[in-house]
Amino acid sequence: MDFDAVVLAGGGSTRFGGTDKALLVVDGMSLLDRALTATSAARSTVVVGPERAVCREVEWAMEEPPAGGPVAGIAAGLTKGESPVVVLVSCDLPWLTKAAVTGLVEGLGDHDGYGLRDTGGREQRLAAAYRRTALASALEAIGDPRDKSVRRLFAELELAWSEPTRSGDDVDSWADLEA
Repeated sequence: MDFDAVVLAGGGSTRFGGTDKALLVVDGMSLLDRALTATSAARSTVVVGPERAVCREVEWAMEEPPAGGPVAGIAAGLTKGESPVVVLVSCDLPWLTKAAVTGLVEGLGDHDGYGLRDTGGREQRLAAAYRRTALASALEAIGDPRDKSVRRLFAELELAWSEPTRSGDDVDSWADLEA
């Protein structure tokens, strides 16, 4: 099944003291390049955030106005591509794999979205495949996306989740990265 990828890479990295989290390196590759490698089967890929040197060709987008939060980033990213399925990932998933992304797309079934759970069982809404129409409807319903809650955006969607997996583990702090 064809899919487009939206990679969120525009956060302020405040828990990393302002260090650009997308450029942190794990096993010789930046977090952003790891996300781009995992989503390389996408028909089109847009990275939402400031332009950086990356491992493959992508489109770039910025939320308007900048620093509007992840929901504003999702809205900016959804303006690109046309595939009926959108794989939405944040750039802070160092263990995301191509196989996990394939599993997201294949697991979508009749659901509005199908996402990963991290090893602790937490649902990762920013590591999921969504039907473009469902995501667009959720964005329309929420109105101005600036500073809106990710949970609120997805509250009315019918979502299903994987079993806990390391592919769903994100890094929100130096301690997460060191673990």
